[in-house]
Amino acid sequence: MKILCITPIKPLNGIYETLSSYGEISYQPYISNIELKKILENETITHLFTNPNKQNFILDDEVLRDSSLKVINTCSTGLNHIDIKYCEENNIEVWSLKEDYELISDLPSTSELAFGLMLSLLRNIPSGFDDVKNGNWNYEPFVGHQIRGLTVGVIGYGRLGKIMCRLFDGWGVKILVDDPYEYNIDERDSKVLSKRLLNTSDVVFLHTHVTDETRGMVDDEFLSKMKQGSYLINTARGELVNEESVIKSIEEGHLKGYGTDVIRDEFGNRENSKLVEFAKDPTSNIVITPHVGGMTFEGQTKAFHWAVSKFRSVV
Repeated sequence: MKILCITPIKPLNGIYETLSSYGEISYQPYISNIELKKILENETITHLFTNPNKQNFILDDEVLRDSSLKVINTCSTGLNHIDIKYCEENNIEVWSLKEDYELISDLPSTSELAFGLMLSLLRNIPSGFDDVKNGNWNYEPFVGHQIRGLTVGVIGYGRLGKIMCRLFDGWGVKILVDDPYEYNIDERDSKVLSKRLLNTSDVVFLHTHVTDETRGMVDDEFLSKMKQGSYLINTARGELVNEESVIKSIEEGHLKGYGTDVIRDEFGNRENSKLVEFAKDPTSNIVITPHVGGMTFEGQTKAFHWAVSKFRSVV
């Protein structure tokens, strides 16, 4: 079995060595889509090991055509970096962390980052630090908000939404939840609950999947229903958000701030992101991290060990 690894795993203790025990390894952690296509066309690569955090392109028919691939193993729950339809039509198996719900339910890293993004915005931490680096020591522009007493809205009550809610234990906040697919929430009328959530939440967290119904859900109408001066946090997927609407809402003074770990054009065109360009203004009150939600040594070690062990089944 020949495995092409296109994600950096050597910094994680024992992962590379374990992967090497399952077959011949070609280690190309910073490969481009053009280079990958060439390798897949000219070499007999049967198994591909990836992670979307370092992959800035989509594994689609343009890249995968004329390959010998049998398996794509991604150390992630999200699959928007893979053309699943193409893989199904061409008998390429896709393995992901979604296969082990017990494992991923014990990985709080992404929800913890969401909490950190919220705190960064509430307390103006990035802009305050920038001001200090510029030689100033002035607290007046950076007076923020405390967590205790806030109303927090969580959209998406799956694995990460549940962890998000638990993180607020002891903080003295009121939590509202909206998820039309989750039936152990007291209020099941999603539309009614969503309206109350948006109107009354000081901070809204996105923890929902991208579907035809949720793609672009954060638009002008959505943001207009949010409480004046509230904050939006997104550690789910960039495709959930119309970024032009976010920029407009911040410029108009309705949305106070946006913290995100993902952007809409993450795969293929992120260097031209209007959101990133807008966020370069220190007064924009936008904090962007480079899709590092799951990037903790503890979480990655556990997740990669599980993902790599999947290769054992085909040795």
